Amino acid sequence: MKFFPAPPVFFFRYIHRLAAITFLLSLLTPAQGAPPATVPDGKPTFVVAGISPATDLRIVAYGDMRFTDPKNEVDTSPRVRKWLAEKVGSEKPDLLFLSGDMPFWGSNTDDWDVYREETASWQVNHLRVYPTIGNHEAIGGIEAGLKNYFHAYPEIEKHRYYSVLAGSVELIALDSLQKTEPGSAQFVWLDAQLAHIPAQVNFVFFLLHMPLMADVQSQVVVNLPSPEMWQLRTYLEQKAAHSRARFVAVSGHIHNYERFQHGGITYLVSGGGGARPYPVLVRGPQDLYQDDAFPNFHYILLTVHGGRMDATMYRVADPKAERFTVEAKDHFALVAR
Repeated sequence: MKFFPAPPVFFFRYIHRLAAITFLLSLLTPAQGAPPATVPDGKPTFVVAGISPATDLRIVAYGDMRFTDPKNEVDTSPRVRKWLAEKVGSEKPDLLFLSGDMPFWGSNTDDWDVYREETASWQVNHLRVYPTIGNHEAIGGIEAGLKNYFHAYPEIEKHRYYSVLAGSVELIALDSLQKTEPGSAQFVWLDAQLAHIPAQVNFVFFLLHMPLMADVQSQVVVNLPSPEMWQLRTYLEQKAAHSRARFVAVSGHIHNYERFQHGGITYLVSGGGGARPYPVLVRGPQDLYQDDAFPNFHYILLTVHGGRMDATMYRVADPKAERFTVEAKDHFALVAR
């Protein structure tokens, strides 16, 4: 057997240096076929035509419906869910904000068929519907869930997070299933949006499924808000301190209604669209809604008149009644700076 002499030491040193140089060059050179990194320009993703800064607006916000087989009376309340969807359609809002968990199983096309059937009045009244992604949109597989989600809302053009400029209102819809911490793609986009709020905007709405603020019961029992949402809330409050526009955050996930005012931001939890209700037995002093009536199937109607916004939470008075009615249970007003 023939043996070859070992290469000299300088040969290995040369190979190591060559590998190191090649690695550094790979970091500086874009991957073949990959688009170059771009900085978001901060412009709204969508601009609603026909709505000027002087236009009065009617906005409805609600979520957590869990549209599914009407025979399922455990995970959702089918009669209330369907009636609320029709009631929301009858309000004929200019903008409809959905705080997530619209289907029960996001990957199930049958659940989305029920959604389309029970929200038919939204199509009839030509509502502008703006959703955010909840955890139920991903149940059964995120890929299939997103396919159904984007099919249901073609107007958002497959954006998982996006912004909408509608006269004196700007909506910033965030994706709670994607990272929001500093350095993430969603955070960089959000930071650019807040650095370029149009001068005409009096109210900025943040729409996301996971709550940024919640009652002490949810903090202790189910660890809400999550550490990432706490971090996002701190960031938004820092931005709110230097903005002329009023910030309003609308979330869901908690199947009840809560309202807070903290750090210059109004926080609304609106998860009473029909999903199995969640009792809030302990409402801390920060919660500006202290009514103990339960369950809280509801929606929120917000009317914007220039620099003033009035809001009312309408609750289903008796979910067991043969004929449903709503009652005004909470009211507040905000004024732009």
